Amino acid sequence: MPETHGRQRTISLREMVPADFAVLFEHQQDQDATRLAAFPARDWEAFSTHWTTVLGDASAIARTILVDGDIAGYVTSWVDHDTRKVGYWLGKQFWGKGVATTALRQFTGEVTTRPLTAYVARHNLPSIRVLEKCGFVHVGVATPDPVDGVEEIVLELA
Repeated sequence: MPETHGRQRTISLREMVPADFAVLFEHQQDQDATRLAAFPARDWEAFSTHWTTVLGDASAIARTILVDGDIAGYVTSWVDHDTRKVGYWLGKQFWGKGVATTALRQFTGEVTTRPLTAYVARHNLPSIRVLEKCGFVHVGVATPDPVDGVEEIVLELA
């Protein structure tokens, strides 16, 4: 259900469709975003292939985040080794405005499977805070990836 937030902005979720890819592709090209997420930007072919695969996966749930009707980002959930995971990405122009928190709360109301697990780079304090505001708690630390050495915090919503 859409929510009005802040200065009368409406934040809502809808099913992701391929027409969203171009805007979402641009969001993931931002260097500040890729640094915080500790996830490299994909080229167009890899990006569109990834999201086409996600949309074709019956276990995946992908929602586009809208702010006043404009694409602000996405929130998604998928099953990985019997664990339902959650992730999200927000265009930089929407950071610090409560959009991620509102969208994740809406999403966790829709996706009721528990536990719901999130992995976030230890240095990504804004994302950790969003998860905490939505009721996720720290349950561990993932072994750093041997390739990139990024240490991730594991949070869970029970």
